[in-house]
Amino acid sequence: MNYKKYKKFQSIKLKERTWPDKEIEKAPIWCSVDLRDGNQALINPMSVDEKIKMFNLLVEIGFKEIEVGFPSASQIEFDFLRRLVDYNLIPDGVKIQVLTQVRPHLIKRTFEALEGVKEAILHIYNSTSILQRDVVFNMSKEEIKDIAVEGTKLVKEYTKSFNGKVYLEYSPESFTGTEVDYALEVCEAVLDTWGASEDEKVIINLPSTVEMDTPNVFADQIEWMSSNFTNRERVILSVHPHNDRGTGVAAAELSMLAGADRVEGTLFGNGERTGNVDVINLACNMFSHGIDPNLKLDNINKIIDVYEKCCKIPVHIRHPYAGELVFTAFSGSHQDAINKGMKKYMERNNQYWEVPYLPIDPSDLGREYEALVRINSQSGKGGVAFVLESHYGYKMPKTMHKEFGDIIQEITEKVGEISPKVIMDKFTEEYLEANEPFKLIKFKVEDNDSLENDGDNTTINVTFSYNGKEQNVVAQGNGPINSLKNALVKSKLVETIILDYAEHSLGVGSEAKAAAYVEMKRLDNSKTTFGVGVDNNITIASIKAVFSAINRLYR
Repeated sequence: MNYKKYKKFQSIKLKERTWPDKEIEKAPIWCSVDLRDGNQALINPMSVDEKIKMFNLLVEIGFKEIEVGFPSASQIEFDFLRRLVDYNLIPDGVKIQVLTQVRPHLIKRTFEALEGVKEAILHIYNSTSILQRDVVFNMSKEEIKDIAVEGTKLVKEYTKSFNGKVYLEYSPESFTGTEVDYALEVCEAVLDTWGASEDEKVIINLPSTVEMDTPNVFADQIEWMSSNFTNRERVILSVHPHNDRGTGVAAAELSMLAGADRVEGTLFGNGERTGNVDVINLACNMFSHGIDPNLKLDNINKIIDVYEKCCKIPVHIRHPYAGELVFTAFSGSHQDAINKGMKKYMERNNQYWEVPYLPIDPSDLGREYEALVRINSQSGKGGVAFVLESHYGYKMPKTMHKEFGDIIQEITEKVGEISPKVIMDKFTEEYLEANEPFKLIKFKVEDNDSLENDGDNTTINVTFSYNGKEQNVVAQGNGPINSLKNALVKSKLVETIILDYAEHSLGVGSEAKAAAYVEMKRLDNSKTTFGVGVDNNITIASIKAVFSAINRLYR
């Protein structure tokens, strides 16, 4: 690797930075650039109808500023904006943002597209970076600044005859590759030309058109700019991070600490090259810290659906908050911790969400709990128990988790991940349908009503078959389960003891079934196992559980 081919861009040395001691306390002004920056990065750009669908989604989510395109660049961009206007699709309170280069015929065409819009942000830009001044434009600093100033004059002139309200936004493109003092000089010239004031603010947008350094350096650049404007109150300081180094979200967060008022980004980070800053990620990060993101993200599945249909790009399965698997645990220890954490959260009725491995409650995004634990060869006994309980209501005794977990692991080691249905089918086969070699035919239980008799006061008369041969046995015990065990021992076909018993309701109400669990041990070889029985009658469920256990011991 010829690493000496590359060098670090030295943009700033900020000695007395203040942003590291600050915290994010509120959401920024959000501006979606999905329909412009995001759209131009698509292999197959959106049609007008797809743009309408995406626009409506962005409005529904809660964006108040939406960059809808580059209407002077192509007919489809122009037609889309006209559709929004002519069909009255722009709600009150939503500002449409359009981008244009600072050329007279393009600015004229842009204003034609905006005719009838009540509030519009007109976004002009030109590149100011050292590299582009040299290899693209071959211009001096003064010539580059003149482009920005002349563009501002043109826009200001056109606003005089425009019926709606026009807000100016200026971007020194490739800001991260520009000397900060020169970037400030150009931005100040734009502000002065426009006549910016506290009542007539201008959006100064500082894009990391190419992410060139670590997020802390970008934060230093933003703080320097924020601190050195002649009149900071006439500026809405905006950032437009890209993700070339994979740290776009971090850069945006640190820039907010450094003074940024506004963030431009896209859903799921769609954009040129490695993408723009991901607004979903950024907003959910704030939400997970108890900060109102001022965006409505409680139906993340709908957002994903519209995005994927319009952009023809899948959301990655590991995407923070939105990925299919981000609220899923395969690891056994993770599954166990989630299972316990969820139960404690429900039991304690906590004000604050605190569940291991889950920084956010999936239900707050409209996600389901069913996908939290999925089972493969890396899963543990706790995960299998969680799936059985969350999907089907079976609350296996703790001591039973390993037994059934081992059965499931044997399957997953052969086939990989398995569904909850496969787990339930195996549970049914192993326990609920364990009816060989012993098969229950009928039984009758009678209790001694004397309260003084605390011994074997229950009699059972049970008929069962063993390998097809029918037997009838009568025995006593201190309850139905003990009586049945004694009857089976009396038949001389088994020699067992009962180690544990548990039961619970499968559902609520008088129609709910009962599940019973019996742990038994063979005395001849010390083998232990569980049996499970289900019935509307708890006594019958218990009797079925005993037969399930002895069939698993003697099969």
